[in-house]
Parts: sequence; structure tokens; C-alpha cells
Amino acid sequence: MRPQVVGAILRSRAVVNRQVLSKTRLCAAVTVAKSLSPIQNSRRTFASSLPRLHEPKAEITAEGLQLSPPQAVADGKRTVLPNFWLRDNCRCTKCVNQDTLQRNFNTFAVSSSAHSVIPSLVGSPRLTILQIPSDIHPTKVEATKENVTVQWSDNHTSTYPWPFLSSYLTSNSRVVGRENDVQISLWGSEAIGSRPPTVSFPRVMASSSLKGVADLTSMIKEFGFCFVKDTPHNDPDVTRQLLERIAFIRVTHYGGFYDFTPDLAMADTAYTNLALPAHTDTTYFTEPAGLQAFHLLEHKPAPVAPGSGSEGEGEGEVAVGGKSLLVDGFNAARILKQEDPKAYEILSSVRLPWHASGNAGITIAPDKLYPVLELDEDTGELHRVRWNNDDRGVVPFGEKYSPSEWYEAARKWDGILRRRSSELWVQLEPGKPLIFDNWRVLHGRSAFSGIRRICGGYINRDDFISRWRNTNYPRSEVLPRVTG
Repeated sequence: MRPQVVGAILRSRAVVNRQVLSKTRLCAAVTVAKSLSPIQNSRRTFASSLPRLHEPKAEITAEGLQLSPPQAVADGKRTVLPNFWLRDNCRCTKCVNQDTLQRNFNTFAVSSSAHSVIPSLVGSPRLTILQIPSDIHPTKVEATKENVTVQWSDNHTSTYPWPFLSSYLTSNSRVVGRENDVQISLWGSEAIGSRPPTVSFPRVMASSSLKGVADLTSMIKEFGFCFVKDTPHNDPDVTRQLLERIAFIRVTHYGGFYDFTPDLAMADTAYTNLALPAHTDTTYFTEPAGLQAFHLLEHKPAPVAPGSGSEGEGEGEVAVGGKSLLVDGFNAARILKQEDPKAYEILSSVRLPWHASGNAGITIAPDKLYPVLELDEDTGELHRVRWNNDDRGVVPFGEKYSPSEWYEAARKWDGILRRRSSELWVQLEPGKPLIFDNWRVLHGRSAFSGIRRICGGYINRDDFISRWRNTNYPRSEVLPRVTG
């Protein structure tokens, strides 16, 4: 699926992308304004795209069950599903604990018995659990338009819905956990600057509904960032509660929830008043932080140093500067791929060391070398941007590309990030926290004078995606996506 750049008009927040957890076409907002929405379009083509129905069949063979679903399968990968695989994936109440959704049986039993006894401590009852005999096979099978029911040789009965079976007849997996097939909108500064994604604090924090959390996470998923207006700013703990409305705050060597001024309390340029170019945080972790949040609590003049001889009312340099910079890394990568495919190939294939070594006793590095542009192993689509030149290690010598070629590709990438059309500059303000996707949106700031107090934190990617799924889609739709 090929995302396109968002035009000058942002879509209304009618929750189009929450209708069905399935692949949708990405389109520019200008295009959306002039054409049918995906839902309207699907209604128009629904009648002509209905699959042909026929009598479902399930037959026992030596290899497994030969299946013919009620809906015609185009370009199927197989017609037979193995016996043991089917038995292992029974989801009945005996096989799966309905409270934890975990298996209740031993898949890898050596015995041909359908039950095994687990030894226990003296005086305690021994535990009997189900197990799958290695020679399991069906003795009876029945197919209806809704499902297939199998009587197994261990006297167990399993029922499989046709959507589950059909998905494995047509593909090797159910694309478990992949979120790149939902709608995202790429943007440049002009397209999104006038109406950045925003939700209100009272709506997000409402105890009677999760609709505000759904809107917040959906906007972050689609645009890569979101502001939360009307957030109380007298107490930083309110911001902590806002972040925990999404998920747990991630603890790192910086701590958990942070509340800091430019005092170099940690050995990182973020704790100074220097300008910072566009970058992603925590490139040195195997899994970089998923979400990041900044809430400007105050920006005030610095106090006059004692004995400085300055006149006035105890205030030194004025409080100016410190604008925040946002760049859509996915859009920048799209531009790079269009303008210089070789540079894109180099930055997505040459793997680099990353590190955090500035603080005493801390030397953090990922489990292996990672490229700037990380691609999905299955689809080849961009999965994550990892870019912070300050935290980058030594460019390695490779068999395919030289360091000189990497530097040239990185120079091209850096130039795209610094284009005015890429840079969205915003002035943070008290009461309006910014939350963004650290895997996609790069951030920076201009230099500033005075004292800025910022609070915020990191949230793990998996926790964010879980919250997004479960507030935007029914659980019945979410579970098949994560269990397979």
C-alpha cells in the first residue's frame, strides 16, 4: 500500500478508519474532498464484488482436511489443512482458558493418550491436563455455511469458523499484529500546520467513556502526533495521569515521568538550551520508545546571578525561542525514495551502531546494528525511523556500500528533513501537551533563552497499539488479529 501526502484540507474526524480493521487505501485530503470516501466507494462496488457462494465441503484425507469454503477462494495457497495443526488451534472452552485466552493443553506430548498426569508436591492433588496425541486424526467431519465441526480420534470435538479456515487456505498467516495496513496520512508543514490534530483534555479523561482516548490514539496512529488542549498545567501530575490514560509510562535511565529544566541534570543536549535538529529519541534501545510527550509548564526569564551588577527586578535574560520542530519521517522517506532510490536503499540496508554513553555507569546499545530506515520484513514497507546523528556510532565498512556512499545518502536524507516544506514549527504552550509517535515523527527545537520547564514521558509502542486497537475496534475483531 502506498501512502500519499495529505493535501491542504484535513479530513473531518468522522471515524472512517475505525469502521473495519482492514486494509484501506491512503489518499490525500484534497483527493478525499473531491472523491468518494472508502466507505461510500465500497457501497457502490459492494454488489459487483460479492463472492460467489457454493456448497461448503470438508473431506478427510491422509494429509488432513480438504476444505472448500462457501465463498470461492481466489489464488489459494492450499486446499488441505493438517490434522495436528487444526487440533492445536481448537479454541473451545476445554482447550482455551476463556479468562486468560491461553491454551489449556500440552501440544507436545510424547504419549498417544489424550490426557497426562503432572506430578505434584506431596499431599497435593495431581493435575490432569489435556494433550494432543501425535497421531491425532478426524473420525467425522461436518461442514455448514458457518463452520466446520470435527470429531477427533481423542473423542474431542472442535468447531472452526470458515473465516478462520479460509484465511489459512489463502495465505500463510493472518498478518498477526501488523498495523501498517490501516490508514495513515503523510503530511508536510503546509498541509497540517493550520489545523494540527487536537483533542480536548476533558474528553480524553472522561470516566464515562473511552471515546476521547479512541480519538487521541487514532489521531496519533493516522498523523503521528496530537495535541491535548485544555490540560491543567499547575500540577505536572495531571500530565502524568493523561499519559497513563493511554498506557504505562516507560522507565529508562532518565527515570519514568520527567519534569525538568535546562540544568544538565542528565548528560544529554535535551537538558540544555541549545537548538536540536530533527531526530528520534532512544535510538540506542533495541526497541525505541513508542510515544513521547512534551508539556511546556512554563517559560520564564532566568534570574539574575548574584553579584552580576545587573539592574532590574531580579530577572536576567528574556524568555524567548524554544519553538518545537516536527517532521513526518515517513513522508521524508517517501520523498527520498522518489528522488534518490539508491540513497533510500543505502539508508534502509546499511546497519549502524547507536549508543547512550554520556552518563556515568551507563553504556546502552541495541542488541544489534540497525539502519536509519527499518523496513517490514514481509512487506518491504517502512516500519520505523531511527535517526539521531548525535547518538550514531561509527559507520561500518560493508561489502555492498562504502562509508562514503552512506554519508552521501545521509546528507540527502538530512537535506529533506531540513526543507521548509518538511518542517512544522510550533510553539508549545502551557495547557496543550504534545504526544507523538517516536517511530515516525522526528522532533527538535530552536535555541532559547530563559528557563523552560517541561514534563512528559515515554510509552512503549506495544502498549500504545494495544490501547489504540481496544478503544477503536470491538474485541471480537481485535482477537483474531493478535491470536492468528
